[in-house]
Amino acid sequence: MMEIDVLIEDDAWAALDLEAMAGAACAAVMDAFELEPSQFAFSILAADNARIAELNAEFRGKPTPTNVLSWPSEERAAAASGEMPHLPHPNPVGPPEELGDIALAFETCAAEATAAGKSLADHITHLIVHGAMHCLGFDHETNSDAALMEGLETRILARLGVPDPY
Repeated sequence: MMEIDVLIEDDAWAALDLEAMAGAACAAVMDAFELEPSQFAFSILAADNARIAELNAEFRGKPTPTNVLSWPSEERAAAASGEMPHLPHPNPVGPPEELGDIALAFETCAAEATAAGKSLADHITHLIVHGAMHCLGFDHETNSDAALMEGLETRILARLGVPDPY
């Protein structure tokens, strides 16, 4: 069983089983890279737009809400654009390796899902997969990085029954 610490700060999240969604999404990410889910951990903050705007201002210098933020526990970026990042190699007998933190803003996620005609559950699942991949070192700063990340996200989401978000 994968260790996922979910902190719900906004009651709007009560409409979703975020713990189950996060567990399935994060485990699917780990499975896609042949990493044993029980050897890893994530922390997820389910917040509102105001809290995410504070975090976005503090960590990215952008004082506006966004759908998802992530903070990898360590740098795992690829050596070159478009290449796979340096995936973790945990100690199989030690405690789960903390991969990072993910924060979600309910109002932004709900508005995006409505605007795109997607179910909120599918959109949140996509954003959790996206955040987990950032914690593994994936990024979308260049076209080749974005192509790699989006292609992998689409395959992971398909395994979860979520349509291609792109």
